[in-house]
Amino acid sequence: MKKLILALSIITFFLASCSGDDHTTTTPTTITTDLQDGDIIFQTSKSTQSKAIQLATGSKYSHVGIIYLKNNKTFVYEAVQPVKLTPLKDWIKRGEGLHYVVKRLKDAETILTPEVRSKMGSFGESFKGKSYDIYFEWSDDRIYCSELVWKIYHTAAGVDIGELEKLSSFNLDEPAVKQKLSERYGNDIQLSSSYIS
Repeated sequence: MKKLILALSIITFFLASCSGDDHTTTTPTTITTDLQDGDIIFQTSKSTQSKAIQLATGSKYSHVGIIYLKNNKTFVYEAVQPVKLTPLKDWIKRGEGLHYVVKRLKDAETILTPEVRSKMGSFGESFKGKSYDIYFEWSDDRIYCSELVWKIYHTAAGVDIGELEKLSSFNLDEPAVKQKLSERYGNDIQLSSSYIS
């Protein structure tokens, strides 16, 4: 498996391992046209867990997906409820301030060959329709957003974007994080469980 250089913080491995520019749009109809299959797209979602994710990971972004181009249209393959393809315009509307960031592997032209991109799409289909995993477990029964991106790249492209981290390595001291952990796990918080952010 190919291994990418990791950044220092938990979430920013995507930002350090990929190249690209921030794209801010004032209307969801103003979308960059140079997107490619396999690009990784980030936003700060408006979900109830977004703030806790940001605090725990130290990132300003709380949601991620993969760009898929189909029939001259641009979609984001994402783990929401359920895992699905979402038109890019609709995906952007769900983010704070219509702001999104697109990143691409520095060596995408070498690694993401047409065959690999096709394999990524085919493998990704195995998750389509699966429920969103609010417990962030490391299984294929349910799936969360960064897990979906990681598993597609890992299995179909042979690239590990980041490393699995133990829950105990995240910032769990913030009140919003503690509250969300209590809601999800009660007193049964598995600090040694593995996650990808």
